[in-house]
Amino acid sequence: MTVTDIVEVSKTKVEVRVDDEIRFALYKSELRRFAIRKDSEISRETYDMIMDEVLLKRAKLRCMNLLKSRDYTECQLVTKLKQGLYPEGIIDAVLAYVISYGYVDDIRYAGSYIRYAGQSRSRRQIENDLIRKGVSAEDIRQAYEQCAEEDGVTAEEELISRLLEKKHFDRQNATYEESRKMVSFLYRKGFSLDKIYRVLGQTED
Repeated sequence: MTVTDIVEVSKTKVEVRVDDEIRFALYKSELRRFAIRKDSEISRETYDMIMDEVLLKRAKLRCMNLLKSRDYTECQLVTKLKQGLYPEGIIDAVLAYVISYGYVDDIRYAGSYIRYAGQSRSRRQIENDLIRKGVSAEDIRQAYEQCAEEDGVTAEEELISRLLEKKHFDRQNATYEESRKMVSFLYRKGFSLDKIYRVLGQTED
């Protein structure tokens, strides 16, 4: 295994490239410790020591520190670790570690988000938010089922009614044009047309 390049990423850290394929970050003091130089050879024993005793421990610590402040999805943690230049094998091992201890649970994350956002956002908006955060459609579905069992999410028709009140919309006296504008507004918010018309007491044209 040959060190094909060493690129400085900060005053204290460098990116080490091995065989033009493997990339990982080390502190400059660790370069000296492992006698790593550009165009030098790395033995399998040294490489394994870097992976297992340095990077794996560091990546676990990085994840645990992140999870102290708030929950993360699996995808979000992977993104954070990739930003830290951890190799794919290290990322897989750390992710398996935090999942095995229940530190990361995408269904739990989705459930918490649904209970929080479900007071003001439509299901479609929430689902889109969670998908952007890397939560799978199946995990979102299971989270919604759990929230429904716990009564942890506000019914969408109730949310529509709240928005109408907030907008001071007079359902009884609104003109056709005012009603059409409100329907468009609610639809853009992610509510289905059948629920919008049901709350407005109207039928679809």
